[in-house]
Order: sequence, then C-alpha cells, then structure tokens
Amino acid sequence: MTEFYFVRHGQTFANAKGLKQGTIDDEETHLNAIGRQQVREVREQFDFSFANRFIISPLTRTRQTADILNVELQLPVATDERLLEISYGSWDGKNNNELRAQYPDVFNPEFNDVTPDYVKYATDGETFDSVIKRVGEFMADISSKDPDDKIIVVTHGFTIKAAAINALNLKDPMVIPEPDNLSVTLIKVINQHAYLYYYNR
Repeated sequence: MTEFYFVRHGQTFANAKGLKQGTIDDEETHLNAIGRQQVREVREQFDFSFANRFIISPLTRTRQTADILNVELQLPVATDERLLEISYGSWDGKNNNELRAQYPDVFNPEFNDVTPDYVKYATDGETFDSVIKRVGEFMADISSKDPDDKIIVVTHGFTIKAAAINALNLKDPMVIPEPDNLSVTLIKVINQHAYLYYYNR
C-alpha cells in the first residue's frame, strides 16, 4: 500500500489577488507572508515524521512549501512534471473574477471556477482530462515502484482535485471544489486501486 499525502502549497501573492497562476513561475506566484505562516502552522500541527520522502511539482511555490515542511525532517525531495498545475494557456495570469464576468458560460457559480469547457476560449489551455490522466499515471507509476512508501506530495489545487477525481472515479469534475492552501488530502493505492481517505483536511 502506497500512501500519498497531497499538500497544496501555501498562499501566494497571485492567490491573494485572485489570479489564475497555472504554470507561471515568477515572483508573483511565490509564497507571501501568509503562505509561509500557513506552512509553519501545518508543520507544527501535522506530524509528517512517518514519511519516506517528498515528491513535488517543479514550480517554486511548491519547492518553498516543501522546504519549510522539511526543515526538521530532512527527507529526500524529488520533482515530477506530472504534478504541475493545470495550465490555463492564455488565461494564465488573468483575474478570475474578470474572466467570469466575460465568460460566464464556462464558470461554475458555486465554486467561482472554470468548467471543462473553458478551453473553447483559453488558447492552448490544458484540458481537465489531460491533468486527470497524468496525475493518475503518476500515482500508478509510483505505487507500482514503491508499494510500501508514504510520500508527501506538494503540489497544486487542481492537481490534487485531479487525484481525488481518479480515486473516486468521478464522471463530473465539478462536484468537488479545489482544496484550500496548505490542506492535506490522503489517497492510498492498494493493488493499483486508489482510495480517498480524506480530502482538504
């Protein structure tokens, strides 16, 4: 049984401004003071000492989060491209509320976030199915190679949602929201079957 403890990175300057970060990796997408404090609080409240290692998205905001979580643990850290955030293409860096005002037909009113159809407007935007597929492949690959590992996976909101969609085999990706900054989601893979133990904790 492989245990994946998915942790969403801390708040960034872009998060605070309501911007879509996607795969942007500049100073605005780095952790702000609130984000750093969020990570310190989780480090104090959640005992990760059982873990074998970290696997993280290659973006700076996840690296910053992992570095703070790993101060005392000093576990090995590896990156994996399959853990990247969804790329919204030409919408990366745009204000979410402004996009909703302009393209209300591709926004879910409950979560104030895009539906899978957003790609008809966002040039080169990554599809939901693409992210769900690569995250599913990540879990299957790692669990087959390391069936007894307990791994802290520091990644992004939609990426974690994609992992949960895989575990629950959801047909409608809009029935769950993205998890909050610095939440923890546990998915266990047993004999190549993924099970969601908790989400957005």
